Amino acid sequence: MTIVAPFTVTGQDGDVKFAFVSGNPALDLVGTVESRRDKPVDLLMAPADLEEWVRACDELPDQVTVDAAAFTAVLELREAIYQLALDRMRNRRFTSADLDTVNAAAAGPVPTIELSDDGLRLSGDLRTTQAHVARSGIAMLADLHTCLKECGRAGCTRLYLDRSRGARRTWCGMESCGNRVKASAYRARRQAAAQGHDPKRGQVPTPRGRP
Repeated sequence: MTIVAPFTVTGQDGDVKFAFVSGNPALDLVGTVESRRDKPVDLLMAPADLEEWVRACDELPDQVTVDAAAFTAVLELREAIYQLALDRMRNRRFTSADLDTVNAAAAGPVPTIELSDDGLRLSGDLRTTQAHVARSGIAMLADLHTCLKECGRAGCTRLYLDRSRGARRTWCGMESCGNRVKASAYRARRQAAAQGHDPKRGQVPTPRGRP
């Protein structure tokens, strides 16, 4: 299936599991395409997937209904935010087409906000949800002090906001990527030890008294 993006992606069978580790709903939306450079997998293959994603995101309305046209518009917004984020990270000028897409989405109505004992509750339709995501992306990209990074695990292309002290965060999420990298490095060390690997093996010792 080809989505509104410069690549073809493969759907994922079974239950869809979404991650919200990027620190901004706009980046979490971008993260619904995994492994963008290698074998892209789109977690939003149908309107029902988008409805589930909105319902799972704490910063968005509890429930929305998505039709085919609205679904396509959100995918366009997702890819525009991704390209603008890359431009920001690489110190490039924003492209006008991506700016138009994000600004047009942000011009929509905002969700209704209600205060309760449980905190804030947002309600609205997909159009207000789309506007909220676009505005979150704009606020993030307009802040020159924002530390925007890509996950340090090979193959993971998830973008995230690094709000850690000293901006030392390396992974999009410790559970999803950090632990996997550490486990892989541990297995490599165990395997090297089991094989009696010597990093100096193969070197010819220099006789004493010779340069």
